Amino acid sequence: MRQLTLDLVPDSPPTLDNFVAGSNAETVAALTEWLAGARPDTSFALYGESGCGRTHLLLASGFAYVDAATNPALAGITANGELAIDNVDRLDADGQIALFALFNQLKAATGRLLTAAPQPPAHLALREDLRTRLGSGLIYRLQALSDSEKAEALQALARERSLRLPGEISSYLLRHVSRDMRTLAMLLLALDQYSLEQKRPLTLPLLRELLQQYAP
Repeated sequence: MRQLTLDLVPDSPPTLDNFVAGSNAETVAALTEWLAGARPDTSFALYGESGCGRTHLLLASGFAYVDAATNPALAGITANGELAIDNVDRLDADGQIALFALFNQLKAATGRLLTAAPQPPAHLALREDLRTRLGSGLIYRLQALSDSEKAEALQALARERSLRLPGEISSYLLRHVSRDMRTLAMLLLALDQYSLEQKRPLTLPLLRELLQQYAP
């Protein structure tokens, strides 16, 4: 499928408010408190499987964001007070040395470091001194949403936009497109826009028509 969501709807920036928490309410509450300065820990580590929302929350933090998957050496990154490092498991040797130094600088300056990875710090293949630093702060797991939670979230989004969303559309999206909540939500917005353009109600045939137009 061509970049459907990017073509049809503007990408809304990730925020804490538009994150679908599902069973992660405790984790989101702890992160919100930490971001507000209510908890003194230097670091906060999020971990969980792909699609659970790690990147969304890092971007929503407002911290300077770095993806170690694209900058594994952390080239050019400085301790500017608030730093978010995604995919810390992808750091190379230079990046691990750099993050160790950045952690110490942030701690000395009462700065903060937010990180994310598929596994908790203790299970990452990193330098022992870096694992120890990352493991000294707050560590929370993000659970992937269940299909029923995703369907409920889509219905909630539809209600916010005064849409009547047939259950068969939610089921079809969950079976046939990317299952991360951000993509599903953007596809729903794209379908809403397409239905307005076509002056037709939201139906499964309309969704299939839309997806066919953007099939490779």
